Amino acid sequence: MANGMVRRGSGARGLTTGKRVRLVPGYTARRPVGRATGGSAGNETQRDFCLFDEAKQEVIGERRSLMELHAIGIDLGKTVFHLVGLDSSGAVVVRKRCSRTQLLAYTANTRVRLIGMEACSGSHFLGRALRAQGHDVRLMPAQYVKPYIKTNKSDYIDAEAIAEAVQRPTMRFVPIKTEEHLDLQAVHRVRERWVMRRTAVVNQIRGLLLERGLTLPKGRSHVDHALPEILTDPALRLSGSFRVLLGQLQMELEQLKARIDQMDAVIQQTARENEACQRLTAIPGVGPVTATALVAAIGNGAGFRRGKDLAAWVGMVPREYSTGGKQKLLGISKRGNAYLRRLFVQGARVVLQYRTKQTPGLSVWLSQLLARAHQNVVVVALANKLLRMAWAVLCKNETYRIPALASAP
Repeated sequence: MANGMVRRGSGARGLTTGKRVRLVPGYTARRPVGRATGGSAGNETQRDFCLFDEAKQEVIGERRSLMELHAIGIDLGKTVFHLVGLDSSGAVVVRKRCSRTQLLAYTANTRVRLIGMEACSGSHFLGRALRAQGHDVRLMPAQYVKPYIKTNKSDYIDAEAIAEAVQRPTMRFVPIKTEEHLDLQAVHRVRERWVMRRTAVVNQIRGLLLERGLTLPKGRSHVDHALPEILTDPALRLSGSFRVLLGQLQMELEQLKARIDQMDAVIQQTARENEACQRLTAIPGVGPVTATALVAAIGNGAGFRRGKDLAAWVGMVPREYSTGGKQKLLGISKRGNAYLRRLFVQGARVVLQYRTKQTPGLSVWLSQLLARAHQNVVVVALANKLLRMAWAVLCKNETYRIPALASAP
């Protein structure tokens, strides 16, 4: 037949059972001489079948090995993943919906220049698995992929936008975290939730006591000191059920304190064992919590070209709204990692409070800045400076150097 198909009819009845088989290019089927069930003709037919199968498998394997793609975009999910592959011209050549196991099996047999994914939950694990297969995997923030969506919302459209965005030369990528960094980051996330819960319990106790005419000052230490006396003082005339409720809240505070202390011990041990954290803790205002949080977030800092980029990522630089050739700077952007920003601002506030005990270079710089700016502005400027110092210590693998005192002009 013209399309390379041979219908098994009366002429080739000895070959197989009436099914059509596509012939392999370069292979010429031999017409059987006799019946396929016996004799030399049957043996010859069996050999023909073996050669046919081997040639067919060889061609199929060759086609699979030549499967090449220019870029792949993967829209992640919990159990189902959508994949779109682009060729060198940007045309969509592959669309697949697969599970996690099927996805890894497909990428293991595919040669691709770039694989892109959005940085979200589960992306770091899949990125490490794909890198283990030898692929170049890059993660991108979801807000940077959004402009490449051309039409309505669907999983395949999102995957196509990811494949398009990962090829952009100016795209900003997210470094893939190791398991150690993810474990350390999980410690900080759990500890932060417990601290927030402890603060909520303290505020709830103060609010409940205020309804009974008992006013406590702000601060957890005042609640810890006054609560035992309130529970045992009969002159307050509190009901039995309310005393039981306060006792339960006191027990919750003690449990949260024990859990937070346990996480603090883990952070302290990690800071002692990590050489990068040891170098970071030499910076004023940077303790074990801040040092380990920074290492868990950015690793060695190689994802940023300079310290200014790290400060912008944390949100410690002014927002800009300039137009018509006129520059207009607003307050800090407050973008990026709010947890890191809060830690560095708190550390900077402590350094500013004890500025007279700092090195001469830093103390003089703070005094000059306080003479012409508000205290909160100075705190943010100092936090920005500490962030840049931390990046230099991490990325350049150097120890902290004490700022030199500027000589008078």
